[in-house]
Amino acid sequence: MDKVLTSPHLRCRRHTRGIMTDVVIALVPTTLAGCIIFGLPAVLTLTVAVVFAVAAEAVCCKLQKRCQSIADMSAVVTGLLLGLSLPATTPWWQTAVGSVFAVAVVKCIFGGLGFNTVNPAICARVFMILSFAEVLSYPVPDGADTVASATPLSYLEAGADLSIVKLFFGVRGGCIGEVCIGAILLGMAYLLYKRVIRIHIPASYLGAVFLLSLIFEDGDPIRALMWTLSGSCVLGAVFMATDYVSSPATPVGKLLYGAGCGALTALVRFYGGYPEGVSFAILFMNFTVPFIETVTEATVFGTKRGGICLHSKM
Repeated sequence: MDKVLTSPHLRCRRHTRGIMTDVVIALVPTTLAGCIIFGLPAVLTLTVAVVFAVAAEAVCCKLQKRCQSIADMSAVVTGLLLGLSLPATTPWWQTAVGSVFAVAVVKCIFGGLGFNTVNPAICARVFMILSFAEVLSYPVPDGADTVASATPLSYLEAGADLSIVKLFFGVRGGCIGEVCIGAILLGMAYLLYKRVIRIHIPASYLGAVFLLSLIFEDGDPIRALMWTLSGSCVLGAVFMATDYVSSPATPVGKLLYGAGCGALTALVRFYGGYPEGVSFAILFMNFTVPFIETVTEATVFGTKRGGICLHSKM
């Protein structure tokens, strides 16, 4: 009699370190763009975020008597994503606190990579938004319109227009990694090429934001596009919402999850108390992932939902 083992039955040569390295490579254009636009303060913020994230990982592994996992690059990705989602003017000690919170509290306290319920960088950013007012004060790069670019989402809310070109190339105020849409899309193209992510979540996320913005702006597609390209919407859709651990594994689940993130983002922007809803939307949808996967899970051949039904005659 043949031995039947538990899944997975198909394996590939991809490993955590390789995937995380691809994510870091994909973030290089966004990181370079942010450092060029905002200068030395951005470099300092990103450095502090990564260093303290890696240090927190090492200390937690030591205290929990687990094998050191800093070599898998996941702490680097967490620190880099958190740093990119912060303003360049964030005080270094607040950045350090956010990185330690992301790794020690959100990730390691639950057992490390693969056991966290929510995205560590997103959860840490929400924690910092609620704790530090500086996270919502956006610096303005040289050459940008000080009035229009300091808070682009608030400017849109007031009924004014923004330049699509400036939004694409990063000539506006915002967080380090969210301002240059072109660099983010370049990183997304690399991740799609390397098959690290699929298009389902970014497409459904941005599509939902665009469609709801279109409705709220009385059918004006240009205004809807401005809303979609403003804030951290594109950065969140490409790099935050696609986190393996905190997003669904099924194709239909990815579409539902992305659409939910996009819908909540738009609702918070238009009706919430914060100008930006990306972090809150992704964090909330992270908690719905188990339910989404249960509803959208594929039916195993020879079984039916709710119990095993082996199609064999006795």
